[in-house]
Amino acid sequence: MLLIKDIRVDPGREQDLAGIASEALDIARSDVKEVKLIRRAVDARHRSGVKYVITLAVSTADDSTVLGTHRGGNVSEYSPTAPPVLPSVRRAPEPAPVVVGAGPAGLFAALTLCRSGAPCILLERGKRVEDRARDVDAMRNGGILSLQSNIQFGEGGAGTFSDGKLHTGIKSPYLFSILRELAENGAPEEILWNSEPHIGTDMLRTTCAGLRKKLLGLGCDIRFGHTLKDISVGGGAVRSLLVCGPETEYELPCRSLIMAPGQSAREVYEMLLNLGVRMHKKPFSVGVRIEHSQRQLDRERYGRSVRMGLPHSSYKVAVHLPGGRSVYSFCVCPGGEVIAAGNEPGGVVTNGMSPYARDGDNINGALLVSVDPWDLPEHPLSGLDFRRSIEEAAYAEGGGGYMAPVQLVGDFLLGRPSTGMGSIKPTYRPGVRPGSVDAVLPAFAAQALREALPLLAKKLSIFACEEAVMTAAETRSSSPVQLERDTDLTCTYAGLRVCGEGSGWAGGIMSSAADGIKCAVSAIKEFTDCD
Repeated sequence: MLLIKDIRVDPGREQDLAGIASEALDIARSDVKEVKLIRRAVDARHRSGVKYVITLAVSTADDSTVLGTHRGGNVSEYSPTAPPVLPSVRRAPEPAPVVVGAGPAGLFAALTLCRSGAPCILLERGKRVEDRARDVDAMRNGGILSLQSNIQFGEGGAGTFSDGKLHTGIKSPYLFSILRELAENGAPEEILWNSEPHIGTDMLRTTCAGLRKKLLGLGCDIRFGHTLKDISVGGGAVRSLLVCGPETEYELPCRSLIMAPGQSAREVYEMLLNLGVRMHKKPFSVGVRIEHSQRQLDRERYGRSVRMGLPHSSYKVAVHLPGGRSVYSFCVCPGGEVIAAGNEPGGVVTNGMSPYARDGDNINGALLVSVDPWDLPEHPLSGLDFRRSIEEAAYAEGGGGYMAPVQLVGDFLLGRPSTGMGSIKPTYRPGVRPGSVDAVLPAFAAQALREALPLLAKKLSIFACEEAVMTAAETRSSSPVQLERDTDLTCTYAGLRVCGEGSGWAGGIMSSAADGIKCAVSAIKEFTDCD
């Protein structure tokens, strides 16, 4: 087969892959025997109009001749990358390895262990995704917070109730295997070739259930509603776990523990710190969710091509301020809504969520200000205290009941609290209260946002919209703590590994899943009788 890179195609023609291939290779359509879409992106950078940029793998009637004709251009031999070979064990280790947390890192760590011949126990403090969805709806509709089953805790992790973005900046040999696994278990096939793949919260829930079914078939012992309370160590290694189940506490023998708790499990950090596990502060960010009109952005990005069936547009913006702070967008959700993402009483946390269709009226994104370790006290968990203080301030400014404070951009720039809303309707539930972002964020963060907004408006005109809605507070974009890992990925004690967002080494679905696989591979190599 041949690989044809970067073919520019007008919107409306992107489905005719055979026709696109024959034109790109200057051969008859009948000479195209097989064609496979490898990658598709939207290029809206040029005034000449929006284009799809497509890469194809093509089999022709005479690949050698065609390659000779086009050698040196964008045509080459197609050599698909083989998935990495994972290690395996001849005999399952005893006691069984344990994975804590059923987010992306934990799920893919468990899949890797089970496929290697080492079926594991998977502990998840929250509920199955079907039951968890009902608890999330109770929060959104009535302000009823379940401390163990919410946006942060439960099957699938925090990303289950998000836009389900799958693009990442990391390099890992496991990335395509992760995408293929997701597609095989309920995610749309287009994640295999879309340049900015996403699943959407609706299809993510189906995918989580599919992954659970696969794990059970591989012999995984999945225990929902089981919370890790403590770790017993001896001789510099993990010995057993204290677990609180739905009915009673019990001791679980354990020599190999992979923890994937997510960044919101504060008590896990405290437990590990008390055990003497080495950790330190790391940079993170805080800010707001900002909502604009999706239709306005589509018109700005696509111009006259807006009616050509293109996917709803998104954005990625950043500015570096003279004082050294950075302000940037994160986790932008086209056609989505702002959601209540807290897991602690008396705190308001926001995040973004979109269905696969991204068909809502608003686009929302986190608008974040960088926080550096030297901004905070020396204690390694001071970032968690800092986040909590902002979330409690948001709860107070929202008036209680997990209502969120909102402010129009125009009012924020003038330094006056908002008293009502404009043309852009807030999507946050259980509801909003007009107020002041300054009452929620620390002064340096509010000032950075105030300086950044006019600069962002020069890059993207929607940021000049005075009726855009700012909802506070966005505090969970990344962990403020990083666990110190040795070369074998263990943390202070033999047999203890922490991965995903909770480790401070990953963030987002793809990097967390890859980190979970990496930790599982490291654990497998320690088992006896390893090939």
